[in-house]
Amino acid sequence: MAVSPQPLPLKGALLPEHRIIAYYGNLYSKRMGILGELPPKEMIRRLNEEVVRWNDADSSTKAIAALHYIAVTAQSDAGRDGKHRLRMPDKQIDSVLNIARQHGNLPVFLDIQVALSTLQEEIPRLEKYLRLPQVHLGIDPEFSMKDGSKPGTRIGSFDARDINYAADFLARLVKESQLPPKLLVVHRFTAGMVRDYKNIKLRPEVQVVIEMDGWGPPALKKATYRQFIYREPVQFTGFKLFYKNDLKQAPKRMLTPTELLQLKPAPSYIQYQ
Repeated sequence: MAVSPQPLPLKGALLPEHRIIAYYGNLYSKRMGILGELPPKEMIRRLNEEVVRWNDADSSTKAIAALHYIAVTAQSDAGRDGKHRLRMPDKQIDSVLNIARQHGNLPVFLDIQVALSTLQEEIPRLEKYLRLPQVHLGIDPEFSMKDGSKPGTRIGSFDARDINYAADFLARLVKESQLPPKLLVVHRFTAGMVRDYKNIKLRPEVQVVIEMDGWGPPALKKATYRQFIYREPVQFTGFKLFYKNDLKQAPKRMLTPTELLQLKPAPSYIQYQ
């Protein structure tokens, strides 16, 4: 579900006709998410099981599988250039694309944790991938350390200028290469992570998803969604579920598709980590 008013979707837009069910992670790490935790065939099998659960819960909006890969990861080590981020080699990104192709050419999201770098430095490096029709973009304010802090020591932020830069970049690729609209997923679980949201510009070439990215018990997660996603709508909304972290506190269970569909607006993008 989307807020209104907004641009009419161009031909080939995934939203709002579909609900995207994505597995998140990095192939180098079993701790960063389910995408890298399991062998590809088992990972895809579990992902498809989640898609079936979502289609059973809501037959009016077709759920489709996707992969959300962290292509630039924030690091505690400053690295040679002092930017505290690690760029994944092309061969790793290619591996994720190959997995997606082998299982029905699934949509792939490339996620960026800029740390002490910037979107202006990181997004252009992924242009050859973002020109592919099935590849979309995710950006993570949590690790955007504008004050020079080390990632993980505090929660970072993006403002409207950052998000507009990313959307403008994607819109240009859509126009130049005559692509279907791109999705731009922005993670959020605090007020300060996304600043000046009213100045985020919507374009028919890009569909913006603000995703509730916090973990915890169901009541806390729903409250976070209402406070930071519902109250500051941009276009589409998303919700993240954690197979492990969501079980740490009582009642030690994850929210179900049926429960999430009761949220207003119902999320169009669901991510599992």
